[in-house]
Amino acid sequence: MVTRTATVIGATGLIGSHLVELLSGDKHFTRVRIIARRMPDKVPQGAEVRVIDFEDPVAFRSAVEGSDALFCAVGTTRKKVKGNMEAYRKVDHDIPVNAARHCHESGCGRYLMVSAVGASSKTGNFYLKFKGDAEDAIAASGIPSVSIFRPSMLMGKRNESRPAEDFARILSSPLSFLFPAKYRPIKGLDVAKAMVAAAKSEEKGFRIYHYTEMINLIRKQL
Repeated sequence: MVTRTATVIGATGLIGSHLVELLSGDKHFTRVRIIARRMPDKVPQGAEVRVIDFEDPVAFRSAVEGSDALFCAVGTTRKKVKGNMEAYRKVDHDIPVNAARHCHESGCGRYLMVSAVGASSKTGNFYLKFKGDAEDAIAASGIPSVSIFRPSMLMGKRNESRPAEDFARILSSPLSFLFPAKYRPIKGLDVAKAMVAAAKSEEKGFRIYHYTEMINLIRKQL
């Protein structure tokens, strides 16, 4: 029997929590590992948890070793970091980039990351620049298969309250058909489904998935 280990970073977030549930019930992967800074409130039966300090490169590398597919769904908000841009960058840029480096060095062949629509190293928006800079570094990491997912507004129940985002979601959902495809709201569950589908494919190289590409990935699995 072939053993495949799927490792998730950011398992307590909207997309990450769905990833863990989907991977735990998917026969393609025989092991599910969670890398976190603290023990998650809910852990699916059989999943392994590695609690580490993400700024400790030895611990981070050790937690990644043995992975066949590494899923990175970390992210924070300005409110959480109290406006500290350095702390913001550590989460949205440094963790994904360091994860990719450890992925490559340990021989993990697939890396899948949640980014954001509009991500670019050339933008003046600090959030999208963090994501864009991370994408550029990961693209150059040498990992055989890299998949970047760029959702727009995410729909789904979060563990935390985001009033501004919730209000925007209420306004945008009925009008989503008017938006250019890549800016349409998408369920966090659907992003997770698309990521799992991509991880199970044989495609190699660097790929970016927006709304339409994510929905197409899901449909191919039906």
